[in-house]
Amino acid sequence: MSHISNFIPKDSRPNKDRVLTEKQQKFLDCLIDTGGDPKSAAVLAGYAEGTHSQVIKSLQKEVIDLASNILAQSAPQAAFKLVEVMTSDEAIPQVNTKLNAAQTILDRVGIAKTDRLDVNHNVDVNAGSLFILPAKEVNTYEGELD
Repeated sequence: MSHISNFIPKDSRPNKDRVLTEKQQKFLDCLIDTGGDPKSAAVLAGYAEGTHSQVIKSLQKEVIDLASNILAQSAPQAAFKLVEVMTSDEAIPQVNTKLNAAQTILDRVGIAKTDRLDVNHNVDVNAGSLFILPAKEVNTYEGELD
């Protein structure tokens, strides 16, 4: 399998909202190069061991943007996997796991099945309108009051 960094060009990596230090940008680059391992990325970027949680906290928005970008870049592959499974005549190993992963990626990037409800209604403005509320729930209690 290709490394995820092959799919994300450096110029599309998130850093638009604020100016990052060289070390912070290197952390984001190393986060991709390490396959998402924040401990290794922090050490490779020059941060002290054990400080990866503080680095993540300070770069939370950029890390979330980076994760969103990775998912968006993986969406076409997920879509093709769904089609491949659907059209395959041969058994595919771990098909349920692959289908769930592909569907999760597509759901997270906003491509999901939608349930649609048609609420169009033509109203004669001269006849008036009636709005019917749902029935009230009745609570019945048995026993004696003190």
